[in-house]
Amino acid sequence: MIGAHSADFVWRAGGAIAVTTSMGGVAQVLALSYGERGESGELWKEPGRTVEEVKQIRRGEAERAAAALGATFECLDLGDYPLDIDREGLTAIADRIRAFAPDVLLTHTDRDPFNPDHAAAFFAVERARALAAGAGVPSAFEIVEPPELLLFEPHQPELCNFTPTTFVDITPVIEQKRAAMDEMKAQAYLKTYYDQRADQRGNHARRSSGNSAIRFAEAFQRVTPQVVDAL
Repeated sequence: MIGAHSADFVWRAGGAIAVTTSMGGVAQVLALSYGERGESGELWKEPGRTVEEVKQIRRGEAERAAAALGATFECLDLGDYPLDIDREGLTAIADRIRAFAPDVLLTHTDRDPFNPDHAAAFFAVERARALAAGAGVPSAFEIVEPPELLLFEPHQPELCNFTPTTFVDITPVIEQKRAAMDEMKAQAYLKTYYDQRADQRGNHARRSSGNSAIRFAEAFQRVTPQVVDAL
């Protein structure tokens, strides 16, 4: 899971991450920045804060949240607001994808009129994925099998070109997600919203599947086609 800021994974894909690890899978969170400038409003209320202090606090929050979900956490510390990703940054993202060789890659939508960093992250991750996979053909450099690419739900989906194509039932791990959200004290105000969103998406997942046992879910939009043996 690759997010623009260090807390993005918790709100938008914390449940999917916990489902993966609870079933014996491995999950890795890569943040492109700590969100120290534009995502840490509660921390800047303390007089005398420095950027480095905010980064340190955010790193601790993210590491504890990832641990609650059974995942690892790394941040490239590329800066936020704006998040500008140069050739070196793009190479770093592609290198992490090669090293982890994920089956599934999650990131932001390609549009967010309220957060310029999110779209920047999408285009960098999309490009890095293609570089890491070498377009699916032999190359002069090491490549990995192309991971499935899915987008997690943005804060205001109707304004971000987001159409759910996949729901993940997170009912069994909802307390893990809540524990992870509790760690993100710099943005504590978001917990209620995303708790409600999990409940709403659970309703949508029940209606789509007929499975009345689903209470909470997360929504994703598939970018790459799903390849199956039969329908």
